Amino acid sequence: MSDILLDPTDKVDRGQKAFAPRLDTLAGATIGLLDINKAKGVHFLDRIEQVLRERYGVKEVLRRKKVSPGRLASEQIQAELREKCDAVIEALSD
Repeated sequence: MSDILLDPTDKVDRGQKAFAPRLDTLAGATIGLLDINKAKGVHFLDRIEQVLRERYGVKEVLRRKKVSPGRLASEQIQAELREKCDAVIEALSD
């Protein structure tokens, strides 16, 4: 009988990633909230939206929802968030 040994280490070169620049302020900004479609995520995002509006003066909140937690947001949703939002928060909750 022969044994097969697999190397579980990740050897993908991911390189350096640049973070998006921080906003100077959230006041007057349009913020996207992306619900990844997990249980009770909508309640969590309701609270986040309330805090953004009341404490930080966010002008508009654009909310979208993924089809399922394990899938990427559709290209249409991604494009809309990029086009219309100054920043996006992707959140989950259980």
